[in-house]
Amino acid sequence: MSKDKKKISKGKKVLRVLAIIPVILAAFVGCLYLYADNMPVIFKGYNEKIETGESLEAKYLQTGDLATKKFTAKAEKPINKYTVFYPEELETSDKKYPMIIVVNGTGFKATKYEPEFDLYASWGFITVGNQDKGTGTGATTIETLKYMLAENENPDSVFYKKIDVENIGITGFSQGGAAVFNALTRYDEARYFKAAAPLSPVSENGANTATDYGYDITDVKCPVFLLAGTEGDFELQVVIPPEEMYKMFDRMTVPKVMARRIGMDHDHMMYSAGGYVVAWFRWQLMGDTEAAQVFVGDDPELMNNSIYQDQRIEMGE
Repeated sequence: MSKDKKKISKGKKVLRVLAIIPVILAAFVGCLYLYADNMPVIFKGYNEKIETGESLEAKYLQTGDLATKKFTAKAEKPINKYTVFYPEELETSDKKYPMIIVVNGTGFKATKYEPEFDLYASWGFITVGNQDKGTGTGATTIETLKYMLAENENPDSVFYKKIDVENIGITGFSQGGAAVFNALTRYDEARYFKAAAPLSPVSENGANTATDYGYDITDVKCPVFLLAGTEGDFELQVVIPPEEMYKMFDRMTVPKVMARRIGMDHDHMMYSAGGYVVAWFRWQLMGDTEAAQVFVGDDPELMNNSIYQDQRIEMGE
């Protein structure tokens, strides 16, 4: 083979290698994205590592007495999949179980924080979420509710006649917190929600001025437990500024509780107050009188917890 032909052949090989490099890089970037998109943000046992300030907070942050099971079902985009954790005894029990719908924050999916669902289920709740990463309007939250209500009427479902439709709660973090308020106010199905616990939600003012999922907090009809942290860049609307939180609390006309966890930033509020979230729903949806002591009575525990500040409780008569 002549030198010229050898040079041409070598050049072609180089071009083939160069052509392959972008494909390899694209595949590598795709793998990184898939890894990040599906990497859990909390892990089994996370609740045992969270600091608590009082005894009832510690009690309800620990795993409950019930063994749990997981159920999933495919769905259309952007929901993609429903994830449900429930008490295992449900499969053989004649009881009905209260339900909590958990709403994702921006970019999050239920499968990224399943241990939180498992915790709620261990305390007796059917706990359900989905894969929507942009939940703000509350639309997919309502679709999730309707799916579970349909399962309650489906003789072939494990949840057939097992959901206590009179005791359904809703919680969500960040954009999911704004979605909680939209689910409570924009839709006819809002009547199903008996209690809510928005966690560091995008503020009412922030949602109305900077997003397409604004809400009117005065339209809320059920009791609300509003939680946030004390740390963060409050210039960012995703981090609820203290003054906006106070305004939101004052504008609500329902039974309400609020508190800010000292030293906690926005992201960690997704789970750091979980003991009180469990206690709230145990009281509101199950009538747990011990859990109620966190919020009402002569000396509510929340008011004395030194790792929280700005506690306010207005539950009415």
